[in-house]
Amino acid sequence: MHLRVPGPRSLAGQLFAMQAVLIAVVVAGYALFTYISDRGQAQDAAGRQARAVSLAIADSPSVLEAIRAPDPTARLQPYAVRVMRDTDVDFVTIMNPEGIRWTHPDPEQIGRPFRGHIERAQRGQTFTETYTGTLGPSVRAVTPVRDGGRTVGLVSAGIKVEEISKRAQEQLTALLGVAAGALLLGAVGTYVINARLRRHTHGMNADELSRMHDYHQAALHAVREGLLMLDGQYRVALINDGGRELLGVTGDVVGASVADLGLPAQLTGALLASEPRVDEVHLTDRRVLVVNTSPVSGGERRGTVVTLRDVTELQSLMGELNSERGFTQALRSQAHEAANRLHTVVSLIELGRAEEAVDFATAELELAQALTDQVVAAVSEPVLAALLLGKTAQANERGVELVVSQDSRLDDGLLPPSLPARDLVTILGNLVDNAVDAAQGRVPSRVTVAAYTETAGDGDPRTAVGGGSELVLRVSDTGAGVAPAHADLVFQRGFSTKPAGEGGRGLGLALVSQAVQRHGGTLTVTEADGGGARFEARLPLDDPGDRAPAPDVLVGRPESGGAI
Repeated sequence: MHLRVPGPRSLAGQLFAMQAVLIAVVVAGYALFTYISDRGQAQDAAGRQARAVSLAIADSPSVLEAIRAPDPTARLQPYAVRVMRDTDVDFVTIMNPEGIRWTHPDPEQIGRPFRGHIERAQRGQTFTETYTGTLGPSVRAVTPVRDGGRTVGLVSAGIKVEEISKRAQEQLTALLGVAAGALLLGAVGTYVINARLRRHTHGMNADELSRMHDYHQAALHAVREGLLMLDGQYRVALINDGGRELLGVTGDVVGASVADLGLPAQLTGALLASEPRVDEVHLTDRRVLVVNTSPVSGGERRGTVVTLRDVTELQSLMGELNSERGFTQALRSQAHEAANRLHTVVSLIELGRAEEAVDFATAELELAQALTDQVVAAVSEPVLAALLLGKTAQANERGVELVVSQDSRLDDGLLPPSLPARDLVTILGNLVDNAVDAAQGRVPSRVTVAAYTETAGDGDPRTAVGGGSELVLRVSDTGAGVAPAHADLVFQRGFSTKPAGEGGRGLGLALVSQAVQRHGGTLTVTEADGGGARFEARLPLDDPGDRAPAPDVLVGRPESGGAI
């Protein structure tokens, strides 16, 4: 036989037991207090009743007349019995001034001395007292019977203490009934409340809840991903350290509405949506976030759980991977073309046309070298030069001519450390990719890239950013241009007029906008010369601490329609 040691009671069970004991103590204390109070009040009432009866008897003319008779007992005994019956007192004793009884409930006590104090009554005073007489303890009143200023008799009326106790006990019985009902009602109410509490606490005791809270706090601070919990009114109920960092919020935001956090409009809309969101990509000023939302429901909407993952680095690596894939495809194509040219040279030599073979090979080398020299001469900054060379090869493979404009001039070492090469690749690479997509299949199919520095104050109000020099990156295409209806939307995440089945659409220009704004620059889209779209990014090259506040993205509305 195994002895089972009971485990700790649940929190709801402990509260129920505590509340039940508290109610029982309160009710028992109130009952005891009321009983003592009622007993005292019953004694006072009995004293007042006995006093009133004795005074009424003493003032009765028939009593005075009977006292003057030769045999007072004969007339007063029946009268006293009748008064006892009518006034609900236990005894009425009428006696002479010396205290010898004329009447008594027990006829055998008639003629004997009254047991009690009568001195004050003999002096003409009426008083009450509690005294143990022949009938036991009683509350009695003694008053004189006056005849022309002299005392001719005494009257005592009283109620036994036993009767007073019975009256108090009757009241106590009723009180105990009410107390029992209150205790039962309190117990039922406490049980109902604690049954609900048990559902909310899942039957856990206080120690378990405390441990769960400690684990909960430790987990929130340990998880690097962002966690945000909203209540039913879309107010912040909980946010962990990762969520604060990813959303860029500071201070005490618990209780604040999501709409007041200063987040981008699309991200705010996702958090306020009633339907779940799964792996949605959203951009903040500095990060690319994957957002998942799940409503918390239990018969009614209780709030929303939001998880946030930072994929800024991952998105950058994916962009670099896509570029590498493009370079690989370009190299594969170049290798194929090189093999064709090599076969041509070998064939010419085999045909005995060595001189023509040399001329053909030399022309091909000069063409490739001329392209490299053109790009490097215009943009000697190594990262951008390598990017443009790779994009040129990619564009050629897609039948698009990529041209570096003659006004491009960007020397090596000119860019400050505050403008990392990765952000330049993000900005220029996505603008070129977008332009190549727009120009492909058009006649002519051309993308023009310009990269140069410019000093503020040249007459163009858009260049006056911080009062210093700035880097200008301009990409124009011969595509259909940007429709006026889309001019305000092209830089928003998720916007694209390309086929919906193509992955990664609607994010490139949003990443460009994010990077430009992060460096305090401007981004505009206007109509290019001869049609198409022209995107221009201007990035200040001065110290970030000296910059003016970053302006919003500027959007120019081209006259021509089209899609990007």
